[in-house]
Amino acid sequence: MKQRSNTVLVVGATGRFAGLVVPELARRGARVRALVRDETQGAVARSRGAAEVVLGDLRERRSLDRALAGAAGVFHIGPAFAPDEAAMGVSMVEAAVRAGVRKFVFSSVIQPTHTRLKNHAAKIPVEDALYSSPLEYTILHPANFMQNLRSAWANVLATGTFAEPFPTTARIARVDYRDVAEVAAIALTEDRLAYATLELSAEGRHDREEIARMMSEALGRPILAADIGFHEWAKPLRGTFTDHQLELLGKVHAHYAEVGLGGNSLTLRAALQREPRSLERFIRELAQA
Repeated sequence: MKQRSNTVLVVGATGRFAGLVVPELARRGARVRALVRDETQGAVARSRGAAEVVLGDLRERRSLDRALAGAAGVFHIGPAFAPDEAAMGVSMVEAAVRAGVRKFVFSSVIQPTHTRLKNHAAKIPVEDALYSSPLEYTILHPANFMQNLRSAWANVLATGTFAEPFPTTARIARVDYRDVAEVAAIALTEDRLAYATLELSAEGRHDREEIARMMSEALGRPILAADIGFHEWAKPLRGTFTDHQLELLGKVHAHYAEVGLGGNSLTLRAALQREPRSLERFIRELAQA
């Protein structure tokens, strides 16, 4: 009898978020195959626990076919705000079907049917392709990533203020992507999350005043909630984001300004079978680093 493969292809294995999935899979006995663009990225993937590295391009069919040969599972997260994000995701689904892959985990976004936010709606065709496929899919709908706070941390320490480009009263659902990575690894190495579409959020929706208080307690000195305009806030991104990508990101923050971001911790708690990591805990870890 032919032994079932335990190889999982991870897209974005060297990134800030998918990179967290690699060690979770390795810890559960999966053989991680990292899809990377060059050998330099390959070294990073191996340092995180990847057993194998394959060079590939999400826009090339033959490249995907080579990457998926013999794989049992796929973890896919699309490049943020890429104009052809949906097409790349659908291509990966189609390639997985051709390769006879069994499991497919897609890191989508919370509220993908929010069609006014194009980066959210870009996930819909990928989800539709999965629902219409023979794959054993698990679709993840994570809230705003706590890891995004890292980019503000140096300024928090330097200025004693925490600023985001929406009102201090806006309440945002957030999630530690380490918890998302754990759910992804569970789905790819067990069967209990098969065919699930999961909203993933930590407990609570905190406004910036509350977050500043958490930072104050963690650092032992006052941190004030502050305001900043989007264009000023986005200056550090201009070297890596196009004007179009920044426009899409600006619309996300405009949505936060209008209604915040909803999210419920019930499904994350059930999937993990433990309490999700809290924002307070994440901030304490930042302060102790």
